[in-house]
This record gives sequence, structure tokens and C-alpha cells, in this order.
Amino acid sequence: MENPFMTYEEARNFINESNRYGIVPGLETITELLKRLGNPQERLKVIHVAGTNGKGSTSAFITAVLIEAGYRVGRYLSPAVFSYRERIQTGDKGAAAMVYITRQGVCESVEQIQPVCDAMVQDGYAHPTSFEIETAMAMLYLAKEKVDFAVIEVGMGGRLDATNGIRRPVCSVITSISMDHMQFLGNSLGQIAREKAGIIKENVPVVTGWQKPEVSRILEETCREKGAKLFVSDFDKIAGVNYDPEETLFTLRTDAGSQDYRIRLLGEYQVENALLAVKAAMVLEELGYRIGEEAVKKGLTKARWRGRFEIVAKEPYVIIDGAHNEDAAMRLRKSIEVYFTNRRIIYIIGVLADKDYQTILNLTAPLADVIITLTPDNKRALSGTELAKEAERFGKRVIDAGTVQNAIRAAYETARKEDVIIAFGSLSYLGDLVKAL
Repeated sequence: MENPFMTYEEARNFINESNRYGIVPGLETITELLKRLGNPQERLKVIHVAGTNGKGSTSAFITAVLIEAGYRVGRYLSPAVFSYRERIQTGDKGAAAMVYITRQGVCESVEQIQPVCDAMVQDGYAHPTSFEIETAMAMLYLAKEKVDFAVIEVGMGGRLDATNGIRRPVCSVITSISMDHMQFLGNSLGQIAREKAGIIKENVPVVTGWQKPEVSRILEETCREKGAKLFVSDFDKIAGVNYDPEETLFTLRTDAGSQDYRIRLLGEYQVENALLAVKAAMVLEELGYRIGEEAVKKGLTKARWRGRFEIVAKEPYVIIDGAHNEDAAMRLRKSIEVYFTNRRIIYIIGVLADKDYQTILNLTAPLADVIITLTPDNKRALSGTELAKEAERFGKRVIDAGTVQNAIRAAYETARKEDVIIAFGSLSYLGDLVKAL
């Protein structure tokens, strides 16, 4: 369709205008929307991924492994960092990179969705939110693209997330669970874990890794209730981890023997995420899908995930990371200690006001020599000035740069070639930062 009835700008405007309906956890609206669209999600073999941290990296590993095994794979993720269209992707073996949904694909999907939304409102239903519309768009597009597997990330929580309109995935994967989005998911780790466990379905296998005891108990209980077999990754069988700023090497020793793996997604925590993908591949093979050890090894090495402890420049190193909660900040700290011991560290930090930025600073600030703050271009942003005041209590040199451009300029003026600049706190500004380099 060379001249779609709806332009790309009109399609994006429709989605953006739906932001006014806010975040509304619940499945009634998305279930009705998908039903009126013909339930496209039921034509997909879905691997459903939930968790607080590591969803994106784990999904990237799983996607790359499946592609190396010869499958056409679709992916739905959030939030997008570098391009709106990156949230819906497809990939094939031999392709240089994942391919984002086309502008025409957005137009054609929204052309189907908009009249359905209008009809739902007329029939007394709530208007779908922007995330519900994007979730429906992902299901329509990936079904049309005839992907063999769709790796679908939960947006927030799990039980009431729009992606939980998927009634029977092939496999559910739950990454590390910790405190985040408390205003929606609950103020205790147990409450949050129950929300994440809400993606567990009857008789559908579940893959997870090491979790805190309370979380493990809840996942085990839910799996028993649902008759779902629980598989836990072999993190205790890791040996010989070798960290380098360019790649990480590790050995997995099991009863079947030893396997050596190489990953290029950096971060001390990425070995854990890679192991989830290894276990997920094993589960899929048990279900009858052909994977193979060679595809697992090649997939783990080829996996890419932008904006997560990613090196975007050298001399000095500039690293961007999405750390925005306590657990992610702890992981970032460990990664800095592993990769950049005895290096001078310069932070660029911008956060959203609803995040626990005091705890993030408590965990990360002691490693910094200089802290540069900014205000992300987001209506939920915390003022860089307020963040700077909070950072000053650590006795570091603090610069309130205000904007992304000023922050980059200040960092380069401060840094020497052998220093390390790390930008984190919110994914919302990292795309702008990379463009400003």
C-alpha cells in the first residue's frame, strides 16, 4: 500500500493522544480489543518474559539463540530508547540486525485498531491506553509477518499487564524480581512477586534464575497451583568467569559436561541473564523445538541490547545504562567494580521523580569522582538541580548541567582519555545522549 489512508504522523498522533488515558492495569480492555481484532496473539508461539530487571537482555539472548537455530523471530519490548519503532522487531538468520516495524506497518496496524477503539467506547468500554494499542499493534504485525516465535516482554508487573492477554504462551520466563513501580504493584517484595507470577499459565513451563527466598517461594507456589513445571537456571554451576570491557567468558559445568560461552552484552549481571536463555532453550528442546548447542553458543555471542551497560564511545569510554531502581543500581555498581577497578569514574545522571533516587545514589555515588546531573525531557523527570543537591551530600564534585548537551560537554571537559563516563538513571534520555556525542 503505497499511499495508506492514515499517514505515519497521524498514526503516531492517535497513539500519543491515547496517553491521556494513563496507565490502567487490567485485562478487560485489552482482551476486548484483541478479540475484536481477531485475537492475533493466538496465531503466535509466544515466549512471555516478566521481571524487574533483565527482561530486555534476557529477551535479546533468547531472540538471538532462536534466530541462530533458524527461526524467524519477532520481539515486542518497552520502553523504546533510540527509535519509536524499535519496540516491535523481526529477525532472521543471516540478517545483519533486527528489523524494526516499518512506518507502513504502524499505519496499517493503527488503521485497524482506531475504529475498533471508537466502537469499544460506543459500546461502553474504556478507550484503550497507548500501551494497550501498542500491544495490539505488536500482535497484529508479528502475526502478519508470520514469525515462528514471538518474544514478548511485559510492560509492568505481569498479572494485569496488557501483554497478559496472551492466554497460552509456549514458555514463561521470569527474570530477577525486586522493588520497582510500587505505586502500581505493591509496597512489599511479596506483593510485587505475585504480580510478576501472574504471567504463569496452566501447564506452561516457567524458567527463572536465582531469586530472593520470598520470591522463590511465591513462584514455586504459583507453579504448583497452575500445574506449571518450574525450571531454575544453573547459576551455581558457573565457573571461570573472565570479565573484559569487550566481552565476558564463562564456563557452565553440569552433569552432562562443561560448555564455554562468550557474550558481548556487558554487565556483571549478564551471565545470569544468559543462563536464563540457556535454560529456556533447553525447555524449548524438551517441548520438541530444534535448537542445538551451536545455536545457543552463537546466539549468546551475537546478542545485542542497546542502552544496557553499552559502550558507545572510547578514549574515554562512554557507557550508557538503564539502571533506574535499587536492584539495577546495585548491579551497575558491581559492573563498575568488575570492569573498571581503579579507574576515575564520571557519572551523568538523570532520573524520574517517582524513582528511589536516594537509594540509587547511595549505591553508586561512592564510586564516582565527578557527578553531573541533568533533567530528562520527560514530564515525570526530577529536576537536575534537585538531584545535584542530593548528590552533594557524598562529598563529590557535582555539576548541575541541566541538559543532555551540557552534560556531555561537561563530562568531556572533565575526563581524561583513560577515564570512564557512565550515563544512567533513566532510559528516557539515553537516546538523546547518544545523538549528542
